[in-house]
Amino acid sequence: MHPPEGYRVVLLTAGDDRPTRALVKAVRDWAEEEDVDLHTVTADDPARHVAAVREAVDMGPDLVVGAGDDLVDPLAAVTPSHLDQQFLVVGAELAEPTENVTAADWSGASFRGEGLGMSSTYDPASFTAARCGAAVRAGVAAVLNGLTGIVVWLDDAV
Repeated sequence: MHPPEGYRVVLLTAGDDRPTRALVKAVRDWAEEEDVDLHTVTADDPARHVAAVREAVDMGPDLVVGAGDDLVDPLAAVTPSHLDQQFLVVGAELAEPTENVTAADWSGASFRGEGLGMSSTYDPASFTAARCGAAVRAGVAAVLNGLTGIVVWLDDAV
């Protein structure tokens, strides 16, 4: 599934760990392949993560893609107040997503926020280029088809 011409995405990222870097690369690669208008908001300061989410929303994109476990709790705090904005969380998920938040996850990922258990055992090695790329494509396809507010679970064969 390909996004429509002129599709605008903001990549919201926090963290410099290997899984986050793999997710960021997957989003950037997908955007380049699909000729998507991509802008990035990097949330370097944990005290400003909520402000970074709001900054991404204020840019008026068709989709905000979150990459990095540090953004799960800030996204959970902000997304219910912006139901007209679509969000995609890749490699993690919100514990109680609203209809505008979609997640793409797999065994080895699935961080759900501070103090919450994971739906699978966390494995940083599971954040391969192939799996991250497949998650981005599957998550965007779900959003484009109106299948939002869900977790798209990738098969372990990816």
